[in-house]
Amino acid sequence: MIPNLSFIEGIGGPELMMIMFIVLVLFGANRLPELPRGIDKSVREFKKAASGVEEEVRRAMEEQVKPATKPPGAIQQAAPEKPAPPPATD
Repeated sequence: MIPNLSFIEGIGGPELMMIMFIVLVLFGANRLPELPRGIDKSVREFKKAASGVEEEVRRAMEEQVKPATKPPGAIQQAAPEKPAPPPATD
């Protein structure tokens, strides 16, 4: 099956040559092979980060809220005292 390339319908041979020439001038002949490698590395890092975030969200959604428990040997806090009633005025 041939992919639909209708968005580049107006680009012919001279236009492609001009684009290739501009890319060659901008990046140079030595850096040209490094360009696809750098793009590939960036795409892989993005996918890795996206899957990490997706996994973290999935884990947070599946995680049930657990009640907080006191660690063994923790000091138990005393109940607060009731305030004394105000003195009676006669």
